[in-house]
Amino acid sequence: MVRAAVLPAVGSPLEITGIRLPEPGPGQVRVRLAAAGVCHSDLSLSNGTMRVPVPAVLGHEGAGTVVSVGEGVTHVAPGDGVVLNWAPSCGKCHHCSLGEVWLCADALTGAGAVYAVTEDGTELHPGLNVAAFAEETVVAANCVLPVPDGVPLTDAALLGCAVLTGYGAVHHSARVREGETVVVLGVGGVGLATLQSARIAGASTVIAVDVSQEKEALARSAGATEYVVASDTTVRQIRGLTGGQGADVAIECVGRADTIRTAWDATRRGGRTTVVGIGGKDQRVTFNALELFHWGRTLAGCVYGNCDPARDLPVLAEHIRAGRLDLSTLVTERIGLDGIPAAFDTMLAGKGGRALVVFPAGASSADQATRTAIPG
Repeated sequence: MVRAAVLPAVGSPLEITGIRLPEPGPGQVRVRLAAAGVCHSDLSLSNGTMRVPVPAVLGHEGAGTVVSVGEGVTHVAPGDGVVLNWAPSCGKCHHCSLGEVWLCADALTGAGAVYAVTEDGTELHPGLNVAAFAEETVVAANCVLPVPDGVPLTDAALLGCAVLTGYGAVHHSARVREGETVVVLGVGGVGLATLQSARIAGASTVIAVDVSQEKEALARSAGATEYVVASDTTVRQIRGLTGGQGADVAIECVGRADTIRTAWDATRRGGRTTVVGIGGKDQRVTFNALELFHWGRTLAGCVYGNCDPARDLPVLAEHIRAGRLDLSTLVTERIGLDGIPAAFDTMLAGKGGRALVVFPAGASSADQATRTAIPG
């Protein structure tokens, strides 16, 4: 029996309760969680903006230690530190054949399966495949990747969503070039990772935009050179900071129609606007045909940072080891499972960066395993 945060129904409060996990079957891995990030996507799943089968254990950004493996699993073994990959690619569908593994047609098929039961026998689904809001989980083998040497698991959890998404938005979707100006709308966990990634890419001016003045110090610590409190003059302020032209690149990390429209309007003629935030179906953005022609901008969606985790995790690890990427600056609160509902409220209020659920037993043993793997 392990403790988990269970979503009994869409719109219902999370329930912290005991669940029973099976032993891993063929092609499966059991993981003891060290840490799990509380992402806005988890909030979107809980309130129905995004749909998953329920009852479910949410949480998709996590890392931990392998407890046991099923038949046929060879790339990890008990005791290994792993990052959970909530969107594994099948390698066979049309998108995977094109190298677009982040768009894999079968990435979320595991979310529809029953993976555990509650104490009374109620069947549970793994929200976004990995069910990281639990002390332990059982996942498909392609949902785990070895943690790169030198990255403690409590930090590595952030690699599973926020950092891959922010890094990929900058380097794969927007393709920020050295010397360009970048504006990032939304200074949550993904926004903070995006700011750091823009700095790593060599952006000359990095403008952070958020509704809260309180986030300015956090944004600047992540690499923002300028900070704008969102208002009806946001676009005018950004133009003032970019010589009247607008930013070369705008990256929206909120998922609202008004902020997407602001990102578009804040981008220079011929610039690139990338939408990372996940909005609801009722969030509609409108453009007229003439402005699309006149401004010559590019508007692109961005799924999971357009990343291939197997390719990008080693690159991120090198940035971490070199001190260019500081995962600890993304975390504004460390909590237990009981703190997840309050973390949701904090996100709804537009406050904080990334709340990190830390599992003491898993973190201590997993980080020790990681430390012993570091050469020297």
